[in-house]
Amino acid sequence: MQTWPSPSVPRVPGTPRPLRLHDTSTGEIRPTTPGATANMYVCGITPYDATHLGHAATYLAFDLVYRQWLDNDHDVHYVQNVTDVDDPLLERAVRDQDDWVVLAMRETALFREDMAALRVLPPREYLGAVESIPEIVEAVAKLLADGLAYRADDPEHPDIYFDRLASGHFGSVSNYDEPTMGRYFAERGGDPDRPGKRHPLDALLWRTARPGEPSWESELGPGRPGWHVECSVIALNQLGMGFDVQGGGSDLIFPHHEFSAAHAEALTGQHPFARHYAHAGMIGLDGEKMSKSRGNLVFVSRLRADKVDMMALRLGLFSGHYREDRAWSAEVLADAQTRLGRWRDAVGRDSGPDADDTIARLRDHLANDLDTPQALRAVDAWVNATLAGDGSDLSAPLRVREAVDALLGVEL
Repeated sequence: MQTWPSPSVPRVPGTPRPLRLHDTSTGEIRPTTPGATANMYVCGITPYDATHLGHAATYLAFDLVYRQWLDNDHDVHYVQNVTDVDDPLLERAVRDQDDWVVLAMRETALFREDMAALRVLPPREYLGAVESIPEIVEAVAKLLADGLAYRADDPEHPDIYFDRLASGHFGSVSNYDEPTMGRYFAERGGDPDRPGKRHPLDALLWRTARPGEPSWESELGPGRPGWHVECSVIALNQLGMGFDVQGGGSDLIFPHHEFSAAHAEALTGQHPFARHYAHAGMIGLDGEKMSKSRGNLVFVSRLRADKVDMMALRLGLFSGHYREDRAWSAEVLADAQTRLGRWRDAVGRDSGPDADDTIARLRDHLANDLDTPQALRAVDAWVNATLAGDGSDLSAPLRVREAVDALLGVEL
C-alpha cells in the first residue's frame, strides 16, 4: 500500500537526550533502548471515515517518538497497518450504499493527505489487512494446529477463536481485571455473547463467510480475518518479536493490543511482543467525548478545507500531554494560532538570545515522556525575549526554527 511523502528533518547541533516513555504494561516511565535501528509499530485506521482529531493526536504523538529517535541517530523502522476489511467498514458501506473497497481506498487516500499536511513522518511499511491475508491464514492455521485456537461450536458458522490463555501472558499489557476486560471487550468490537465460544473473552481469528460479506478462499475455509491477528502478523513479519514500541490510542489497550500481543506470543513462544506499550489519550470537543455516535467529530480534512494552518493544529494538540484525555475547542485553536504567529515573527527577526539553552530545554522536555506543554513553554520563553528585543545572536533565529522543525515537526 502506498504511503505518503516524507518531510525533510533538519539536523540539530548539540547533545540529544535518550527518550524515556511511559509503558502501559508496567505503569512506569522508562527508557526506550533501541539499537542502531529503532523499531515501532503503530496501529492504523479502519478507513470508513475521515481522519478526526483523535486520530491526529495519536499519530502526532508517535511522530514525536520517531523524531526523538532520529535526533539520537537511530535509523527508524516504522510500520503501520490499515484495517481495510472489518465490520465498521462494511457496515458504513451498507449504510451509504457504497462499495466497501472504494470506500476503503477513498478514506485511506484522504488519511494520507491529512498526514502529509500535518507533516507526520511516514512509515517504512504501510500494509493493509487484505494484502496480508495469506500470512494471516498461515498464522491462524498454526494456532489451530497447535491447539491454541478452536472452531466455535456452530455447524453453520464454525468461526475460529483464540484461547485467551494460550500465550501464558494474557493481561500483561493492560493489567485489567476480568470485569474490566469484559466491559471493554463488549464495547470495542468483541463478541462476548457469541454462542459456541468456550469463554466470552476469546477473540475472533477467522470469520467464516456470510452472505453479502467479502471472503477469501483459504485452507481455513472461505472467510476473512479477525481484527487483532492482523496486527500480530504484520508486526511479526516486518519487525519480529521484541520490537521497541507498540503504539496507538488508549482505546486500543484492550482488547486490541492485549490480543495482538497474545496472538504473537502464542505463535512464537516468546515474550514480550513489544518492549514498550505506549498509548495516547482521547480528544474531546467542548467538554464532551468525541465519537462517531455523538456526531461531534472534528475532521482534519474539514479544517484543511477551512484553511486552518496545520502547524497550528500541531501546536494545539501539543498544548496538552499526549497521554491525557483532553478537550479541543475554538479557544484551543485560537491560542495555537496566536502562538504560531508569535513563533514565526520571532524566527523571522535578525537576531535573538542564544539558542543553546532553549534547544537543550526542548530536548529535555521531549525526552521526558514527550512533555510537549513544557517544550512549548521553553520555546515561548525564547520567543518572548526575542520579540522584546533581547539578544544579539544572529544565528539564533535559524537555529530555533530548525530545532522546532526537527523535534516538534512544526514548520515556521
